[in-house]
Amino acid sequence: MSKSRHVPVMLQRCLDLLAPALQAPGAVVVDCTLGLGGHSEALLARFPEARLVALDRDKEALRLSGERLAPYGDRATLVHAVYDELPDVLDRLGIARVQGVLFDLGVSSMQLDEADRGFAYAQDAPLDMRMDQTTGISAAEVLNTYPAGELVRILRAYGEEKQAKRIVAAVVREREKEPFTNSGRLVEVIRDALPQAAKRTGGNPAKRTFQALRIEVNGELSVLERAIPAAVQALDVGGRIAVLSYHSLEDRLVKQVFAAGAASTAPPGLPVVPEQYQPRLKLLTRGAELPSEEEVAENRRAAPARLRAAQRIREDVE
Repeated sequence: MSKSRHVPVMLQRCLDLLAPALQAPGAVVVDCTLGLGGHSEALLARFPEARLVALDRDKEALRLSGERLAPYGDRATLVHAVYDELPDVLDRLGIARVQGVLFDLGVSSMQLDEADRGFAYAQDAPLDMRMDQTTGISAAEVLNTYPAGELVRILRAYGEEKQAKRIVAAVVREREKEPFTNSGRLVEVIRDALPQAAKRTGGNPAKRTFQALRIEVNGELSVLERAIPAAVQALDVGGRIAVLSYHSLEDRLVKQVFAAGAASTAPPGLPVVPEQYQPRLKLLTRGAELPSEEEVAENRRAAPARLRAAQRIREDVE
């Protein structure tokens, strides 16, 4: 896997948004989604006084990025953890507050490119999809064992799949003949289940089902629901957080946490708003920022990216 092939999405913009918080000696920045270490390497290079803590649940990603970040020595601390475990990780490292946090919520290129992980619908592979292959249930187990109603719910909620009922009916019919093991057969079943009109829109017809399975297998949304507030909580006053999302469900979650933090919680009609009701966050992006056309032309995986950032502007007042 060559480093050059993996281009971190919206890298320059992420660095620029975090920069004001990371200039001071001893600033700590957390990369919650280390992956192949592209963002982490750039953070260490651009902010020579900063210390990096990087998390990933994928042991293979940790090994590869460990090699990549080795030249930075003890400025980089790599931890095998899911990003909602951030408070525990910081606690173990004796870090009370951090100055920067970055999340890149895309499936890492490595996971998509490694055929045997089963993330990609474009190639036939075992239906696994676990980001941490040492724990949890695989996508095949979800497909073969979940009740039909639960599968429909997952496809609708996590894949925003309008044809969920048709697809699940076909899956249930097929799994009774033979359990699912590989992605190729699932793609075929989905293709056969869809009406002609549905096949003509929006790329590969299996895309939404694969997204839904991946989110379910890795508990991604429930992890994110805990992780974003925890990251905001870990920020020092003046600290900054940047989050790259790749589908509307993630982006909506990030937007809600940031909007709540940036709103006053005062009862209406107070002539002066007391400190405890003042906003905790200042939004640094107007809505979600999108990648440039040039970037999408160079790196098609950047196309769905949405970037939001916020700054911590005051302490919580009990």
